[in-house]
Amino acid sequence: MKDVTRIPAAAPTGHIGIVHLGLGAFHRAHQAVYLERYRQRSGDGAWGVSSANLRGGVALVDALRDAGYHYHVAEYTDRDHVTLRETGVIEEALFTGQDKRAGHEGDGLWGRDLEALLTRLASPDTRIATLTVTEKGYFLSPAEGSLLRDDPLIAHDIDHPQAPRSAPGILVEALARRRNSGIPPFTVLCCDNMPDNGRRTRAAVVQLAACRDGELAAWIEREVAFPCSMVDRIVPAMTEVDFERLAELGVDDPNAVVGEAFSQWVVEDDFPLGRPAWEAEGVEMVADVAPFETMKLRMLNGSHSLLAYLGALDDIETVFDAVSRDDLCRLLRRYMLEEAAPTLSMPAGTDLDAYADSLLTRFANDSLRHRLQQIAMDGSQKLPQRWLHGALARLETGGQVPCTALGVAAWIRYTLGVDLHGNGYAVDDPMAATFKLLHEAHGEDVVVLVAAFIELDAVFPPALAEHSGFAASVVSAYRRLTTLGLDAALAQLDAPT
Repeated sequence: MKDVTRIPAAAPTGHIGIVHLGLGAFHRAHQAVYLERYRQRSGDGAWGVSSANLRGGVALVDALRDAGYHYHVAEYTDRDHVTLRETGVIEEALFTGQDKRAGHEGDGLWGRDLEALLTRLASPDTRIATLTVTEKGYFLSPAEGSLLRDDPLIAHDIDHPQAPRSAPGILVEALARRRNSGIPPFTVLCCDNMPDNGRRTRAAVVQLAACRDGELAAWIEREVAFPCSMVDRIVPAMTEVDFERLAELGVDDPNAVVGEAFSQWVVEDDFPLGRPAWEAEGVEMVADVAPFETMKLRMLNGSHSLLAYLGALDDIETVFDAVSRDDLCRLLRRYMLEEAAPTLSMPAGTDLDAYADSLLTRFANDSLRHRLQQIAMDGSQKLPQRWLHGALARLETGGQVPCTALGVAAWIRYTLGVDLHGNGYAVDDPMAATFKLLHEAHGEDVVVLVAAFIELDAVFPPALAEHSGFAASVVSAYRRLTTLGLDAALAQLDAPT
């Protein structure tokens, strides 16, 4: 018998103060939950959410509407202890992407609710705009931070700024409307896993605005607050098994999401038009989020990426399956404490050893089926902040990065689209076509192949690409992994030198 705590949603208020771009599982299980808890305990009804799906399917938006915008979040402490939280703080759901359902194809069927979204963003009632659109949704070069103007969505938004399709384009048009109407700008709060995520969001918006109007870009640069944040909660993609487990608890909800009980949110306190009193719900409001953000990206997300590429190559399905292996646990602990932790500058009293222990405990939560293939998506967008900048910092101080080198080798091999046992899979990455060409051209020569990948300046910092010792370590790791297999590659890493 499971220990189940059931928490009903607070009553809706009809007042929307926050607009969110990116109606995905993480938003519904993280930011929305904090706001739901805040509404329940404070009675403050000013912060309802309008949430928009910019890409993906329209089905979720319509399903939420049909359910009266109520859905369930299952928060698992472990397999036998779960909190079922009904959430209703999202009071409007919109769709601005392309409707790809049968019978709805065609370039003209973009932006069903675009005008409604822009009107909502331009309203004086909207004081905060939040985003979870993934790293690639900002259309910035991962290594340089420059706007990808040749991307089809950005090119469209440059040519058609009043009918935008990208998140930066939607923000630019909404801010332009507020400026033209004399309405102060909303605060833009990025909740994606990127270093300096507020500043990167500002860069994307300002660079795109400059393509339209230099004075508008200058106004955004000067007047709009873009605080940084760090978000943390493991929220796997839903599976049929998850829905079956919820049905056993009496929950029949196609919009439900599952996640771990742990949740963390650290936010820079810069909200000129006001904000909810999030700190009452455990949100850490700070002057500088950078140390916490970098810690999480390099230790938690960096470890996840190690498991994703090494595990996927050995046909391991989930994070739990991977950390059930002692050798992979040893790898993660060594990576976190010997390669990632020395590159961090944390506030006094931060115990990184304890943080590493807590991460391994969370990874071992057997109630979550966090698929490694899900984590492996978009590696070209993730690896700079998770591994590469930290590796460069470690090497520049005379340290070694054998775990990171093995991870990079595994990522390069993973992009071939075939695991070490001959099983094929789709490589889901904006640069997948480039990777395919590199493997076809250089797959027979490991040294040349690794060099070609490391020379991708859209991914690798130039100083790291120029570090001959790093390239040699990746080549050595690639050879061990591909000729000996994962077990032997990890055993050699453990062997004393």
